[in-house]
Amino acid sequence: MTRSPLRLLAFSLLKHLLYLWVRSETTQAASLLSRIDPTKPVLYVLPEASLSDLAVLDRECRKAGLPRPLRPLVLGSKTEPMAYFNATGKANWRGRPARRSVPPTLRRVVTAVTEQQLEDVQLVPVSVFWGQSPDRETSPWKLLWADNWVVTGRLRKLARILVLGRLTRVQFSKPLSLGELASQRPDPQRLERLVMRRLRIHFRNVRQAVIGPDLSHRRTLLRGLLRAPQVRATIAHEITQRKATPGRIEDEAAHYAREIASDFSYPVVRCLDVGLRWFWNSIYDGVTVSHIERIQEMAPGHTVVYVPCHRSHIDYLLLSYLLFQNGLTPPHIAAGINLDMPVVGNILRRGGAFFMRRSFKGNALYAAVFNEYLHSLFSRGFSTEYFVEGGRSRTGRTLQPRTGMLAMTLRSFLRDSRRPIVFVPVYIGYEKVFEGRTYLGELRGAAKKKESIFDLVKVFGALRQRFGRVWVNFGEPIPLQGFLDARRPGWRDEPLDEDLKPAWFNSVTHELGERVVRRINAAAAVTPVNLVALALLSTHRQALDEGALVRAIDLYLDLLKRVPYSTSVTLPEGDGQAIIEEVRALGFLSEQQDALGRILYLDEQNAVLMTYYRNNVLHLFAIPALIASFFQNTGRMTRELIHRFALALYPYLQAELFIHWEREELPLVLDGWLEAMVERGLLRIEDDVFVRAAPSSRQFVRLTLLARAVLQTLQRYYMTTALILNHGQNSLTAPQLEELCTVMAQRLSVLHGLNAPEFFDKSLFRHFIQTLLAEGVLRKADDGTLGHHELLGELAEGAGKRVLPAEIRLSIRQVALDRPDAPDLPDPETPVVAGN
Repeated sequence: MTRSPLRLLAFSLLKHLLYLWVRSETTQAASLLSRIDPTKPVLYVLPEASLSDLAVLDRECRKAGLPRPLRPLVLGSKTEPMAYFNATGKANWRGRPARRSVPPTLRRVVTAVTEQQLEDVQLVPVSVFWGQSPDRETSPWKLLWADNWVVTGRLRKLARILVLGRLTRVQFSKPLSLGELASQRPDPQRLERLVMRRLRIHFRNVRQAVIGPDLSHRRTLLRGLLRAPQVRATIAHEITQRKATPGRIEDEAAHYAREIASDFSYPVVRCLDVGLRWFWNSIYDGVTVSHIERIQEMAPGHTVVYVPCHRSHIDYLLLSYLLFQNGLTPPHIAAGINLDMPVVGNILRRGGAFFMRRSFKGNALYAAVFNEYLHSLFSRGFSTEYFVEGGRSRTGRTLQPRTGMLAMTLRSFLRDSRRPIVFVPVYIGYEKVFEGRTYLGELRGAAKKKESIFDLVKVFGALRQRFGRVWVNFGEPIPLQGFLDARRPGWRDEPLDEDLKPAWFNSVTHELGERVVRRINAAAAVTPVNLVALALLSTHRQALDEGALVRAIDLYLDLLKRVPYSTSVTLPEGDGQAIIEEVRALGFLSEQQDALGRILYLDEQNAVLMTYYRNNVLHLFAIPALIASFFQNTGRMTRELIHRFALALYPYLQAELFIHWEREELPLVLDGWLEAMVERGLLRIEDDVFVRAAPSSRQFVRLTLLARAVLQTLQRYYMTTALILNHGQNSLTAPQLEELCTVMAQRLSVLHGLNAPEFFDKSLFRHFIQTLLAEGVLRKADDGTLGHHELLGELAEGAGKRVLPAEIRLSIRQVALDRPDAPDLPDPETPVVAGN
């Protein structure tokens, strides 16, 4: 478009006429302002010639205070009539694109930069999407016209504007420095080709990140799976092994492919968004999202693998909904085959779900088809989602990672690493989880209920309840290539066998799983329910007067602000009183009024349920609670002794709660918490000796409440080591020890009123035993029996004396150590560091 007065007048009239109907928005303009250097010229780039797109760009630039695209652009001694150009020429009426060529504006600008007539020009790519403002979509009919990969002619573009003009999203991208590129390619012709190639790739990546990769027909994809070399080899092997006809095995493989593959449909996804918006606003009080800008910046050009924690069935729907709301394509989701129910399964499949069986064991053909399907998703750039925990957490803790899907992802990347893969940890926190009462029954021993289509009826029954808000935090991404470079330098040059599993594969996959779940926990969202649960469950009767509860919550918030766990953790707004009112409105709290004020408490049912919400954030308070526990039976401790005890116990807390600090970082972390506890008056310091407040003081009560957050965890550790010592060297196998620990925990829960079902969770004991083996405290003999470090007793008693109440230690000793030939255990002042 030239800058003649008549054309500018016509364009102005067109823009005003267009905006009688069109409504547009952008979320990137504010951040773009900080990236643009105001001293250097700005040149906008649109992917294609379109007057409507240009009008929208001009309007958004004016709203954001950015340089306007229709103003002249001064380039040294010359002036360009317009500050924009199109990456491709004008398409015809049917949408057929013009031949590729270098835009004259770009050619002149490149010449000016390479001839050093000016220092630099900032190229700002801009994409306009019609029908990509999902927060205002209301009609399924309109959704059919939204942007997709279908070639768009002028008539279709006109129809799209008429139908979707009020649903327009503008996306600005990071400026491209022409001066920097010129330093790499000083030849003008080569620089022009470089710029055009980068712009084409960029616009395609942005389009793919917003509306998803270009979808081939599902039947074409399935046929491609069956022709893949790995699948053909497995088919041939099965024919020989099972002595079956080729047609039968190929039909079986085709059946597996149809059972697995999604049938992603853009119209269905957009229609689902309308229903999900109603769901979040009717049952929940909305969703709070943090750090999604990390993904918006990184998604173009990467295969994104979302790895959220798994708290509820609606996790599947929540993440897809949020990504679509924020201009990103919903992922393909790995769903259990149990969700492939009539009607529901078909909707989920069209929404991007692909289904997998719980076990591939003994079915090589199914495994080959599934691996090939997953590889096709990664290599073609589809974003995917799966849960590394395997299943939903019934206790509120982050579960041990199951590395099956991670291993398949890693094998796919080893097979073809041309497209970078990045893992995005996602933390999902509910104020009131939808399945809470079901989990309560399962924690008390009820069998896990099989999913049914009739469960949908419960959604409508829940409309009468209030479930509060949902928090979704996007954690720090993990680029797979960078992770491998750090863990296994030279991995690209190592030969691979036919299974794509080098010798280091299993150990690196395990490390990757640990890194993922730690990053999930490092993005925790602290909710009001979490804080109230933490405070009340730290009391003997799950009750506090209102003033004490307010002070406890204010203390927890202040500590988390003074010593931030990570930059990804978010805290609730308001003070302790506002937080209590929020939790009371959700129906968790009971109360009793008397002349001295109000007492808030948890009834028996809610006391068990609230352990779930406490466990969500237990890892955030593990270190300060551990420090506080050292002072329960000791009035004074030196900094050195605190460090030594904490370093001895930290590997086990880290392994159980997936705390993200490395062991080398722990001394600095401990000092930070000690300083914060001194500033809050929980401790005082005298000549590098830390002293607790008097047992009758309010500060000591708060210190005790904090310590009790990890009390049950430390009791389980003491109990396990007591049983090991009682039975002596090489007397128990790991399964036998695990069973004894579970029985003893159940006994203690009755004797001491521990109303927390996860206290006797077998998986926690199993993992603790595995960590003792990994740390060298236990060693496994050839016959499977366990031997222990000769100083284990000193570690157990030295730590136990300081952190556990005498009555608990006495109960454990009576059950585990009270026998005639049991040795007297020492009572040391210093612990044994694990692994020595």
